[in-house]
Amino acid sequence: MKKITLVLVSGIIISISLPAQYVNSLSKQEKKEGWLLLFDGSTMNGWHKFGGGPVGKGWKVSEGTIYFDPSVNDGNDIVTDQQFSNFDLKLEWKVSKSANSGIMFYVNEDAVKYKYPWETGPEMQVLDNIDAEDNKNPNHLAGALYDLIGTKLTSKPKAVGAWNQAEIKCVNGRLDMFLNGIRTASTTLWNENWKKMIANSKFKTMPGFGTFKKGHIDLQDHGHEVWFRNIKIRKL
Repeated sequence: MKKITLVLVSGIIISISLPAQYVNSLSKQEKKEGWLLLFDGSTMNGWHKFGGGPVGKGWKVSEGTIYFDPSVNDGNDIVTDQQFSNFDLKLEWKVSKSANSGIMFYVNEDAVKYKYPWETGPEMQVLDNIDAEDNKNPNHLAGALYDLIGTKLTSKPKAVGAWNQAEIKCVNGRLDMFLNGIRTASTTLWNENWKKMIANSKFKTMPGFGTFKKGHIDLQDHGHEVWFRNIKIRKL
């Protein structure tokens, strides 16, 4: 069951549990608009370990979520079987105390050239802004385009254990990212300004970073507990 909280005009707060079918599902309108589920709520169908092979045992389906258990020594990032070019991606995430993770896109799996997904795919940061170690740089905070664009003003994650709504939209090089309805990054990929941003970032020594116009969606194993659900995408 999914719980929502309502605040009545009188100030009384009540919680209502929604049937499980409203989690990891698409409405009739979403289906009409062309949205696709990337997680069915019960299996890891459509995902594999970065570089090939089955999803590691550290990634589990738990109570309608994709959950990473860092106590299991079998993780690595996971990526979608499909690749996407122009897309609108929406999903929800939550983290445990001090946790760090990320959502990458346009990830390339050429195992000969790239050992790690972050050598190619830009990342939307997933973070506990309060207690995570990597919380000092504004463009490392939750919702940021990691190490490229981000501010304290736009990074407004919910408290640890609460669900956050994330969106990444890429259309013909135009990138817009949102966290809980707040725009956290907006830029144009692959132009000269994009190349300058990369040259001033930690990715400057990675020639493949941010160059691909089609690739996989990636969920990051950063060694911390993280949960994902309601992962849906629309090809544009």
